[in-house]
Amino acid sequence: MLYELIGVVRPGRSINEIKEITRTTGNIILSAGGVVRGITNWGVFMLPKPARKQGATYRDGHYFILRFDSSAKTQHAVRRTLGLDPRMIRYSVVQLGSKLEEIKDVAGKADWQGMSSVDRE
Repeated sequence: MLYELIGVVRPGRSINEIKEITRTTGNIILSAGGVVRGITNWGVFMLPKPARKQGATYRDGHYFILRFDSSAKTQHAVRRTLGLDPRMIRYSVVQLGSKLEEIKDVAGKADWQGMSSVDRE
């Protein structure tokens, strides 16, 4: 099944920490026989509403998108791991499709509202 993970990391973190979180997530997927289709760094954006995590309130966060193919069991392991990571503010995993006809044209890169990062700048 094809999944899309949208992750929001606490702001002010270095890009190396973002890479570490995505690397850990990717390793979980790969070790279970899944495939990482792509990782997209969206950067820092304002959250839709303030989020409280471990006694602090956050108004913005560093967003990233990870698209991957895996079993439902692996997807649950990814959720469990991200839920325990104190650097994460929020995350959401959405199933994009389960049949080849549904997912054959889905790219690994997730553009922001149909625009590439070059178009936004």
